[in-house]
Amino acid sequence: MDSAEKTPMGSELWSVFDFARRYRLTVREQNRLLMLFGPVATAADLLSNARRNQLI
Repeated sequence: MDSAEKTPMGSELWSVFDFARRYRLTVREQNRLLMLFGPVATAADLLSNARRNQLI
């Protein structure tokens, strides 16, 4: 069994910096996520807590 099959979806760890860059978050939002979670958090936590401004 692969390690990818063992871990539930969204439980992989992400760098907050990489997440902010990938989802085009503002520096202010990146700093807020850093204060909440530190430099690393699960994908599920980041996705559920990130706020993104409307681009349109």
